Amino acid sequence: MVWKMLQFHLLTFWLDTKNKLTMDNNKLSKILTIVAGAISLIGVFFMVRIIMVGDDTLKSDAAAQGSVISPFVTFALIVLIAVAVVAVALSLLNLLKNPQNLKKSLMAIGVLGVVLLLTYFTASDAAVLDSFGEVVKDGEAGNVSKWVSALINFTGILGAAGLGIIGFGIVRNIIK
Repeated sequence: MVWKMLQFHLLTFWLDTKNKLTMDNNKLSKILTIVAGAISLIGVFFMVRIIMVGDDTLKSDAAAQGSVISPFVTFALIVLIAVAVVAVALSLLNLLKNPQNLKKSLMAIGVLGVVLLLTYFTASDAAVLDSFGEVVKDGEAGNVSKWVSALINFTGILGAAGLGIIGFGIVRNIIK
């Protein structure tokens, strides 16, 4: 899944550069295929190691967990960080190459900032209470409570907006 996202961003970036490359026989496609194959082989290697050790051993032996699971988790984190860095870098590079897209992106970030400010100023900074009316641990009234409330409201507004846009798109396609 992570590799597919990286591959999508890389291919989108290269295809957007005035169609210099074709998908059929280009060097980038071959390189991406080789990298995807290498990551897959490393994943299969870790899967085989985990299967060879067995579930019972992994559940009971901390040393086995450290020698089998820890390298797999480290590899997954490295791949995740690499994909995130490449995706952000290519997105920023693409934005810098297309000033109209940069302007639209900055306007969208501005709208998100306004919505965040609205949710912050309308959020409650009261203490968080449990069902018995007692203050929850670390739920005292103050700035942290206000930010948590604001971000929950912000998430709800963005979710509702997303669902509304999806619904609008579905209705528009039905009408056509």
